[in-house]
Amino acid sequence: MKSPLKVIINICITSISLSVLLGSFLRIFGPINQRNQLNSKINILGKANQSIAKKLNNEKYNLSLFNNKLERFEKLEKLIQKWESLILKNPDLDVSCFFFSLDNKVYAEIKSETMLSAASSIKVPILIILLRMLDKREVDWNEELILTEDTIGGGSGWMAYQKIGERFPVFEVASEMIRVSDNTATNLLIKRIGGINIVNEKFKEIGLKNTQINNFLPDLDGTNLTSTKDLSLAMALVDNGYLLKVSSRDIFREIMRKSKTNTLIPYGILRGLGKENKETDYHLSLKGYLVHNKTGDIGISYSDTALIQTPLNSRAFASFIVKGPFNDPRSPELIRNLSAELVPFLVQDQK
Repeated sequence: MKSPLKVIINICITSISLSVLLGSFLRIFGPINQRNQLNSKINILGKANQSIAKKLNNEKYNLSLFNNKLERFEKLEKLIQKWESLILKNPDLDVSCFFFSLDNKVYAEIKSETMLSAASSIKVPILIILLRMLDKREVDWNEELILTEDTIGGGSGWMAYQKIGERFPVFEVASEMIRVSDNTATNLLIKRIGGINIVNEKFKEIGLKNTQINNFLPDLDGTNLTSTKDLSLAMALVDNGYLLKVSSRDIFREIMRKSKTNTLIPYGILRGLGKENKETDYHLSLKGYLVHNKTGDIGISYSDTALIQTPLNSRAFASFIVKGPFNDPRSPELIRNLSAELVPFLVQDQK
């Protein structure tokens, strides 16, 4: 007869083994289930998107499309004044702001074309380029990318801690690049797209004249650059169906929605609505808002870019970049306050 101590030890060993097996199962099959769901969307919408695919191959859409429209939009001087008053309180910070609403035909900007350190907000245009390649069948959603020494990037994410030679499907890599801001995932995609120079060429193809990658991530020196105008207008081109097929646009929204960091623009909008709570997304949804955003933080530069759906079912786009002293709490706080000032202009009647 086994002693009680041995029985307890055997139970513990069995429990640990089951936990390891369950973890492995979720790691292997979780992404597969997600991938299969998105692949189903692609297959269902594939035929309906053939005409749009022709446009992608035969027509060149870029940011000039919206730049021309902005000339006919109302400039929100009141919002700009509110932004300026906040910025003047922090004269040593370098600040760029851009906001516009296609539905309401309004916009506001401060130094919106200034090239500043992009931090992880650079991952949004990288995702757009990848999905354009998917539309053109230049990359396969189930294609596996191999982890190599040169793609390992410290900081955010978990892929850097996997074994060299580990394989990840493109879908998982793209999703993790946004969901947990995985730097290694980003480097894997840059390499798959063709390298830094090719990525920059593809940025120029869609009119991102102020966006440029110079180094793999995490890029703590801030050499990867973008502008708030580039970020917002690129997202708008996607959302309005100019850059991607319908299925890829849906994938873009779904991946962007997974972003875990909502402490800048989303939190600021909630603050502007008179509430502050760590469960930001939940409380925004109670008030009729849905925010798809991607932040960036390298200490010397903080950024956030967002697609904002309002209770009036209108859509707006906002981006902010603040460059300042390393880990200065004023930088993220300024983005939250700038975002809070958006609220009255998000819910105004559509024109």
